[in-house]
Amino acid sequence: MTTGSAYAKVNGLEMYYELHGPDSGRPLVLLHGGVLTIGLSFGAVLPALAATRRVVAPELQGHGHTADIERAMSVPDLASDVVGLLDELGIGRADFLGFSLGGLTALEVGVRHPERVGRLVLAATHYRQDGYYEEVRDPEYASPRLPSRADFEEMAEAYAAVAPDPGHFDAFMAKCGAAAHAPLPWTADDLLGLAAPTLLVLGDTDFLRVEHAAEMRDLIPDARLAVLPDTTHMALMKRTDLLLPMLEEFLR
Repeated sequence: MTTGSAYAKVNGLEMYYELHGPDSGRPLVLLHGGVLTIGLSFGAVLPALAATRRVVAPELQGHGHTADIERAMSVPDLASDVVGLLDELGIGRADFLGFSLGGLTALEVGVRHPERVGRLVLAATHYRQDGYYEEVRDPEYASPRLPSRADFEEMAEAYAAVAPDPGHFDAFMAKCGAAAHAPLPWTADDLLGLAAPTLLVLGDTDFLRVEHAAEMRDLIPDARLAVLPDTTHMALMKRTDLLLPMLEEFLR
């Protein structure tokens, strides 16, 4: 059983990562959501996922324990960082579970580095910006789909607790916002060429439209889609009653 944390030098980052679970089987890489940490994204599911397999959970550029660097935040760079970490750890191929920004990062790894991906779980992940509801893309809306004030307070507290520079939070938030609204680097052809068996998961009150997720399911050759009822974006990874049986079956 390996459980611990360390830092790896990757693409100019001092990238924080955690290892959980036994050193056996194909590893599972967990990629957290934007402005979140490993714990905030995966605290509810990580113990069960790590019970029988090795789990690798990094914190992306500027998130959690990983200090920001003088580089714009982009999905291609985040994916390159993750591949670099796997190189450092000697992991040639892994399964991936990415949530939100982590899902975009996992999708980019699957598209650009198909030989590195076994199975792919994309939670609350879109491939075009119009996959999001307009009310999510416009902060003037008071949408029930968006994080609550309590959610934002929890993000700020988690950042302050572990970030190398707690005073960087506002600048970090601005970078995350720019990354979230940047054009996404994929076409329908990229999804048609995706080699990894893929599970798409979202809530019925999520950021992205169910129709967009269904379009992705139809494009990806070996994909399946699960829509969790009465579930917002922020609640998605906490629905262990629905999520864990699906994940365990898909990743088995």
